Amino acid sequence: MEHINKARELFEAGYNCSQAVFGAFSDLTGLDIDTAMKLSSSFGGGMGRLREVCGAVSGMFMVLGMLYGYSDPDDKEAKSEHYKRIQALAGEFKQIHGSIVCRELLDEKTAGSGYVPDDRTPEYYSARPCTRICMDCAALLDKYISENPTGNNI
Repeated sequence: MEHINKARELFEAGYNCSQAVFGAFSDLTGLDIDTAMKLSSSFGGGMGRLREVCGAVSGMFMVLGMLYGYSDPDDKEAKSEHYKRIQALAGEFKQIHGSIVCRELLDEKTAGSGYVPDDRTPEYYSARPCTRICMDCAALLDKYISENPTGNNI
């Protein structure tokens, strides 16, 4: 519950969706919050507001990489297991939201909407599913981590 609330708090404080999810797990990734925010800053709005892969989903995948990822490019088994993990979590997210693509989640017809972020107003938060999406990604991560303890945790 702590990570879910932290993801919501970070998003509602003005961080992008990727930063909200990735930053919420800084206690497990071992990254300081400033580094976590910089590292995940490019992925908000579906990759720099291009409305491609949802930033919250990207943040979720980044957490999985930090906790369960591989580093040896020749370790095909580890790479395969990690991709299997990513696809499984993407599938769970799709079951909840129907897509992992930002523009589809926002019901926008075109890719990209300019590079200037929207102002964070009460209308912004009430018109978008982003807060809920950030919380759902954190919940999926918490569930996965609790069911799959690893010695790779930093």
